[in-house]
Amino acid sequence: MKIRLTEYTEKWREMYEEEVQRLTSIFGEEIISFEHFGSTSIPGMKAKPVIDMMCIVRTIEKIDAYNEKMKSLNYDVAGEWGINGRRLFRKGGEERTHHIHCYQMDNPHINRHLLFRDYLLAHPAEAQEYSNFKQQLADKYDSTSDYSPAKKTFVSELEKRAMHWAENTYKL
Repeated sequence: MKIRLTEYTEKWREMYEEEVQRLTSIFGEEIISFEHFGSTSIPGMKAKPVIDMMCIVRTIEKIDAYNEKMKSLNYDVAGEWGINGRRLFRKGGEERTHHIHCYQMDNPHINRHLLFRDYLLAHPAEAQEYSNFKQQLADKYDSTSDYSPAKKTFVSELEKRAMHWAENTYKL
């Protein structure tokens, strides 16, 4: 898929909120909460204009029963897609607009994603550095198949700093 890195816009928050309403009508009582995460949740950060949403659910296996309904709403059903215990839905094909990451309430990936988001929100200079790095990669690579692996080490280091920060801030 071609990289589409764009400037932050408040429209991303609105797109998130609209999708929360749509997904609430589908998953109903199975949902515990929704979270907006990823670069589109960080004001001022450049991002691929794909809204990363976390849907925290009671029982992950029950989410599979909604695959046909999600397909009818133009979502791809990607299953775990490399993360054990996740259900991933992608909307928009090549012009993707949303990724829905469903996790059961006790999945450890929930904290990893949310602490990373919270760290960037609390450290705007680090968010800017990450944004600049992503722009450098977007200038260098045309495809997400090259771009995504190229940022892995940088993101991994940021995640470590986020975890250290969280341990000191929240006394984890």
